[in-house]
Amino acid sequence: MKQKKLWGGRFSTSTNDLMEAYSASIGFDWRLYKQDIAGSIAHARMLCSQKVLTEDEFNKIENGLIEIREDIEQGRFEWDESYEDIHMNIEANLTKKIGEAGKKLHTGRSRNDQIATDIRLYLRDEIDSLLRLISGVQRALVELAAREADTIMPGYTHMQSAQPVTFGHHLLAWNEMLDRDYDRIFECRKRVNCSPLGSAALAGTSYEINRKMTADELGFEEITRNSLDAVSDRDFAIEFTAHGSLLMVHLSRMSEEMVLWTSDGFDFVDLGDDFCTGSSIMPQKKNPDVAELTRGKCGRVTGNLMALLVLMKGQPLAYNRDNQEDKEPLFDTIDTLSICLQVFEAMIPGIVAKRDKMREAASKGYSTATDLADYLVRKSIPFRDAHEIVGKVVGHAVAQNLQLENIPLTKLREFSDAIEEDVYDVLTLEGSVNARDHLGGTAPGQVKLAAAAASKILAARMIKAS
Repeated sequence: MKQKKLWGGRFSTSTNDLMEAYSASIGFDWRLYKQDIAGSIAHARMLCSQKVLTEDEFNKIENGLIEIREDIEQGRFEWDESYEDIHMNIEANLTKKIGEAGKKLHTGRSRNDQIATDIRLYLRDEIDSLLRLISGVQRALVELAAREADTIMPGYTHMQSAQPVTFGHHLLAWNEMLDRDYDRIFECRKRVNCSPLGSAALAGTSYEINRKMTADELGFEEITRNSLDAVSDRDFAIEFTAHGSLLMVHLSRMSEEMVLWTSDGFDFVDLGDDFCTGSSIMPQKKNPDVAELTRGKCGRVTGNLMALLVLMKGQPLAYNRDNQEDKEPLFDTIDTLSICLQVFEAMIPGIVAKRDKMREAASKGYSTATDLADYLVRKSIPFRDAHEIVGKVVGHAVAQNLQLENIPLTKLREFSDAIEEDVYDVLTLEGSVNARDHLGGTAPGQVKLAAAAASKILAARMIKAS
């Protein structure tokens, strides 16, 4: 015998078995149980303060909900698909436990504002966790950057050797990406942390409720201003997933460089054995699977963003059942970001730079050519003329299979008599990176200063969070 629906008074027949399975969301929205119970306790406390519930009724409701939360956490709670969702499962179980008082919990409330509240509370908690994880990855990067501030490697444009940089400088570029991700998600939290509770189904409620009381108890900073919008808005989830997608793009770009750097063609770094796998047939293989998987998961999170955008694009106000489909993309985005960040935080400290290989690669490709052009400019030669002169020098070096610093001075002076003995100071790799000694530059001293400043920011962020 099917259990009677808590909304079933208007219906003369029970729902079809196929409809039961099709419409049930308890298979994924069960994870909102903490937030659902917290919201229900806050709502009941407010109803009691407004004399809608008696003190005795509130106490029974609060104690019953706390007991249900313990049952869930201890694995004793039996989820029932016939109750469709997290809300009805908990309310039905509460009524079984405490009797008539349980039936009064939903007074002045709808599942529409209830789920909107639950998702906001859940996402707020997950954002706090993700912000800590982003900072953890940043700390690992900054510490590695400080150690590798003097390590010279080639910098690329168009995947062609461009100018020498330091490995520490490159790692701090990754840190800048994550710093923007942190800021965006932190700002998103403000728009998440807004209470829709009290909006009821779509129009508000005729009971004299106190929305500020429930918002304060649940830690919301603001209260939604329009009940129609409050129950149907999922902008906050889309915004979060958009920021999450960009975070995954950044992790994917980092992953791509790790894949390149560990390949035989580059051989710049070694990843710890504990974050790589081998081949079932080729015993020599050491594969950068974490980087490859993260690169792949970027598409997954971007797909979740597209799913949420398309989900909302055709919906009229207010709530529609379509919105049941918002949770799985959101949950999957949270889970994916979390595991990727955890793995990165654990993997980065084990990265070992192959400094000799990096330096050897930086010495190829005439990466100090721009330094030679700048040298000529300082000798009062217009930049465009200097550019042409250096182009001819490089052409000669290519033809003779020479590096720029190995071209004799007498030969260099054939291209410009402004070139003197001091030219070799700028043609070395050290001379090139040391010359970029300004804020944001790749000079080792600047990298060390930048790493120290980033560490200070991260330390202050940790203190503020605690």
